[in-house]
Amino acid sequence: MRTSVHTSEAMARRLAKRRAAERRFRAYGIVAITLAILALATLFTSIVGNGYTAFQQTYIALEVTYDPEVLGLGEARDPKALSGANYPGLVKKTMRDMFPDVKGRKDKRALYGIVSSGAAFMIRERLLADPGLVGRTERIRVPADDDIDMLVKGHIDRQVPEAERRVKDNQIGWVETLEEAGRIERRFNTAFFTAGDSREPELAGIRGAAVGSLYALLVTLALSFPIGVAAAVYLEEFAPTNRLTDLIEVNINNLAAVPSIIFGLLGLSIFINFFGLPRSAPLVGGLVLTLMTLPTIIIASRAALKSVPPSIREAALGMGASKMQTITHHVLPLAMPGMLTGTIIGMAQALGESAPLLMIGMVAFIVDIPGGPLDPSTVLPVQIFLWADSPERAFVERTSAAIMVLLAFLITMNALAVVLRRRFERRW
Repeated sequence: MRTSVHTSEAMARRLAKRRAAERRFRAYGIVAITLAILALATLFTSIVGNGYTAFQQTYIALEVTYDPEVLGLGEARDPKALSGANYPGLVKKTMRDMFPDVKGRKDKRALYGIVSSGAAFMIRERLLADPGLVGRTERIRVPADDDIDMLVKGHIDRQVPEAERRVKDNQIGWVETLEEAGRIERRFNTAFFTAGDSREPELAGIRGAAVGSLYALLVTLALSFPIGVAAAVYLEEFAPTNRLTDLIEVNINNLAAVPSIIFGLLGLSIFINFFGLPRSAPLVGGLVLTLMTLPTIIIASRAALKSVPPSIREAALGMGASKMQTITHHVLPLAMPGMLTGTIIGMAQALGESAPLLMIGMVAFIVDIPGGPLDPSTVLPVQIFLWADSPERAFVERTSAAIMVLLAFLITMNALAVVLRRRFERRW
């Protein structure tokens, strides 16, 4: 009797100890999840806090008189003469007319620096579109210089000493005068989505990088999906079980864990150095990303094929269907939702990659929008990398905004994968 009492007490102590350990483990898990959520929230808060102002741009309204003498036109009005006219001089003349008290060369240079260097190009495009403006005056809004843009948005403190900020006191005075006259306003920054890269932050946009990413992803999808599905079908349905297929399966699983920069080195040595394809082209980028995403698509497609019950195959074969008919008419349609999910996840991974594309030269500074997969281009992750290396405060803003756009694409693609899986998934 005494022995059973001792035994029950020992069991109760061990049970209490196991329950305490379980509670501690649960608490550790909750703490880990909470820390992860806090870190993620901090990251998103930092990105959004730095980047949301990039979706607005400061504009200055100028009263531009298209004086043919200032433009250096004379009597000529043909497109060639209008294209080569002195538009920077016209912008400077307009600024001097707005502030006639500015006399010194240094002060004039500071005054001209209020507006963006792209103001001359905007006025040029306006006059080329309507040559009848020569000799007339109109109000046109031009983007402010990036430092003035940061000042108006509050990223530069006007109260700190002049030596500690990029904007001078006289420039602040002119900006305040323009603000009082209602000539400064903030508008939606359409150039951020419609322009290519630029050395000037206020003129830089992501369109070139976005189009380059689109071409690269189209090449990746056109190659990786059919090859990945075909490889998965062969390995899962037709390949014999031997050492060769075991070696192939092991290598596919290992390739999924290879650092992405290795695929960039492979693309550099094969596609560029051996085949002579152009550097910094979306075609080469798509080929490299295809090599990187193929293991992910093959593994996901094989898992989708395995999820189809054997009874489907047996029923089709029992009705007289061939092996190929069973796969194409019955197994593949049922496995396709899982394959599409794996493909979308692989494409999302490819969209966020930069290391392999740096190795094939897509880090070049390219202003033009690519017109095809063979034109020089960059992609969104590499564009973010380039802007992050720029010292201007406005590029910090645009870097965060580009990250927000990239994250929006990635979240959309992953959400699409979840929706497809839930919409077409069958439970057996």
